Amino acid sequence: MPSLFDSITLGAVDAPNRIIMAPLTRGRADRDAVPTDMMVDYYTQRASAGLIISEATGISREGLGWPFAPGLWTDAQVAAWKPVTDSVHAAGGRIVAQLWHMGRQVHSSVIGGQPVSSSATATEGQAHTFEGKQDFEVARPLELNEIPRLLNDYELATKNALAAGFDGVQIHAANGYLIDQFLRDNANLRTDEYGGSIDNRVRLLREVAERVISVAGADRVSVRLSPNGDSQGVDDSNPEPLFTAAAKALSDLGIAFLELREPGPDGTFGKTDVPKLSPAIRKVFKGVLVVNSDYDTLEKAQAELDKGDADAISFGRPFIANPDLPERLRDGAPLAKDDAKTWYSQGPEGYIDYPALETANA
Repeated sequence: MPSLFDSITLGAVDAPNRIIMAPLTRGRADRDAVPTDMMVDYYTQRASAGLIISEATGISREGLGWPFAPGLWTDAQVAAWKPVTDSVHAAGGRIVAQLWHMGRQVHSSVIGGQPVSSSATATEGQAHTFEGKQDFEVARPLELNEIPRLLNDYELATKNALAAGFDGVQIHAANGYLIDQFLRDNANLRTDEYGGSIDNRVRLLREVAERVISVAGADRVSVRLSPNGDSQGVDDSNPEPLFTAAAKALSDLGIAFLELREPGPDGTFGKTDVPKLSPAIRKVFKGVLVVNSDYDTLEKAQAELDKGDADAISFGRPFIANPDLPERLRDGAPLAKDDAKTWYSQGPEGYIDYPALETANA
């Protein structure tokens, strides 16, 4: 079986190792979702990952409700992403942009209008806003005549990602956001061609993937799914047939890789007793499969590769405090601990001040 340190081909991207940097929302853009200079340092520090998947990046103001998260729908955003990708490439790295529409997981005070979703539902709890936490609002269902506009937003964001120098894009279809709200039956109550049957609920994912592929090519497109258990209030009564159908559709389109976020019963950032679906998805998805969630040691990650259920592992929080994570794993060095209080703060603390191993030991 391959090791974490073996190279792997991810569509058009040749990755030097199988240690993928998972998308991590960090909140260091400005109020207009324009990347800042700090982000150049942050991503460049982590260029030794086999591939960096960027933090979730909005395709439109309607879809981006997280304060200080970046976007890819304006010229200013594209121009500010270019130094990031140039610096990562100069450091020998590879980076793709994760395309994000949050659906109902936003607040009107941030996006300037009522949230949209598959159906008129609301998430329990509170949304992050510029003014602090506020109660989630009831979303309005996307009208059929709005779907073309949504697909155009994904197309524009893909064109902008390539113009900004990204090596490809990842469609965020996980974690209870818009596409996930169409996929799963507790959030999708539609009676039209986007609701009801599994094929109908997979339709939007398939159409978004087809549109993005039409711009970037299948070998520069990946997708993230979260198939097992509740995610921000979004869940499904029978997930295995749903997500194997979704994975089969994506396999047929020939995407570069599929990433699965799969928490377990002892998860440290979300947990569920719903079994992982990667073994079932592995049977129908013929491309590269990447798994994520709580792989915080070399042993755990390598064991997943050894089982044959995945080809690579994406690491999230370990990359926050360990910018040189591949080197630390290879050398058996201890991993530094991240500080949750600075995950989403706007300054350099807890963002670009975690030292690399040689600096920490100097």
